[in-house]
Amino acid sequence: MTPDTAATPPAWRRRLSSTARLTGRVLRSRWTRRIRTALAVGLVSLVGAVIGVMLFAHASINVGPFSAEMSVAPSVHGGTEVDIPPLGSLHLDSHRGPLHLKVALGSLDQSRTEALLDNPAGITSAGDRAVDEVVDGVSRLGLRTLGLAVLSALILAALVFRDVRRTAAAGVTALVVTAGSFGVAAGTLRPDAISEPRYEGLLINAPAVVGDARRIADNYGRYAEQLQTIVSNVSRVYSTISALPVYEPAGNTTRLLHVSDLHLNPSSWGLIRTVVETFEIDAVIDTGDIVDWGSGAETSYVSSIPSIQVPYIYVRGNHDSTAIQAAVARQRNAVVLDNAITEVDGLTIAGIGDPQFTPDKSESNEATGDNAGPELLTASGETLAATVRGSADKVDIALVHDPAMAQPLSGLVPLVLAGHRHQRSVSILPAPAAPAPDPSASASPAPAASAPAEPLMTTRLMVEGSTGGAGLRGLENDEPTPLALSVLYFDENNELKAYDDIQLGGTGESNVEMQRNVVGLAPEESPSPTPSTS
Repeated sequence: MTPDTAATPPAWRRRLSSTARLTGRVLRSRWTRRIRTALAVGLVSLVGAVIGVMLFAHASINVGPFSAEMSVAPSVHGGTEVDIPPLGSLHLDSHRGPLHLKVALGSLDQSRTEALLDNPAGITSAGDRAVDEVVDGVSRLGLRTLGLAVLSALILAALVFRDVRRTAAAGVTALVVTAGSFGVAAGTLRPDAISEPRYEGLLINAPAVVGDARRIADNYGRYAEQLQTIVSNVSRVYSTISALPVYEPAGNTTRLLHVSDLHLNPSSWGLIRTVVETFEIDAVIDTGDIVDWGSGAETSYVSSIPSIQVPYIYVRGNHDSTAIQAAVARQRNAVVLDNAITEVDGLTIAGIGDPQFTPDKSESNEATGDNAGPELLTASGETLAATVRGSADKVDIALVHDPAMAQPLSGLVPLVLAGHRHQRSVSILPAPAAPAPDPSASASPAPAASAPAEPLMTTRLMVEGSTGGAGLRGLENDEPTPLALSVLYFDENNELKAYDDIQLGGTGESNVEMQRNVVGLAPEESPSPTPSTS
């Protein structure tokens, strides 16, 4: 090998060195640096915009009586999701693009709901305004999202680059990307998507009952138009009470208001407050089913109990979960009785909750193989009866939800209050069956003289109708279920002397019916005693 040959590198090594020098020049060129900078600025602006949108792009709006929360999140497929607690959610293929709109309906606002009911045309006008309110909310959310995306991109770029030009470029990039995303969503908007929703949760059954839902909505519109007139007439009815000759409440009379089965009806609270104030009620007794499904989302409904401003005595119904019971117990003026005894204005009251939690009655016990319902109800009544027997004080009133729980209390208390059936009734419970005679005792001689047996206490069972008009179910028929509640009058000896049954009329009726009943003045239904079994 000659010296010249040894000093000359191989051809492949020369080509590799040439490629490396070319690559280095390209990487160090001005255009390459600009591309890297642009990519870095674009990445930082996108990350900043996404962070801003995810954390802060939400707005609160009012849609009719509802409080709603609207938010935007990055998405591949777009679309809209509407959460309706506790029923579930529905999903709409409303638009394409990188933005997903979510609307979460919150609880009913009490003041706005009452304002709707105070205005006979409130329901119709609220429906007309709802579209404008949603459009306004989306517009405000869009502007808020745009501003937050740009601001977040500017802040992140300033922290990363510490350069004014690059920070400004990141802000412009975020502005263009976010505005372009809204443009894509607006350009692909499908208004007809509302007619093709996808349901999740309890709403999955909505397509099967949409016909009933439409009929309910139609009936509710007619019903709500009369509600304000109905409630205001309660005062007019009360003004005639003093003229009733059969019973005049004395100054030391204790007045209790018996309500039951409110079933989430927001108008029930206004009605109860009106009667409490007008009739000077000392305490309210609620015999259960205050909600429909017993879900956590329904706990906000019971927050209106303090507005009653008198003691609120409550026992759990079969639609009320233990979470609902706990929510009632947290209200400052509420007393929950679950195999317990309390005293209100000198009256001793015992109560127990329904042992069953069956908000969905679509399946019968036979279908599920569970036939323990009647036994559970009877056992629960016997549990309360044992508590009454062990009480140091005479119990004046016993509270249960289902009238099937009342029979074990016969002869122990003078009055049992119940609900559940959505229909008002008053009867005398059958006397407890006498124990079967012992055959072994028949041979023993009878004593010469025996003390006369103490007469058993007569127990009156009063079943209240639905103070909530059975909720939405009460509107499924051509005429809605009337709202029912009763005022009970007790004298200084804690004896029931009279009661007023108040019923608010349904669709097309703007009247209040009240019937005064004086205890002992008219014969009451008294079932025959249950025969004893050996």
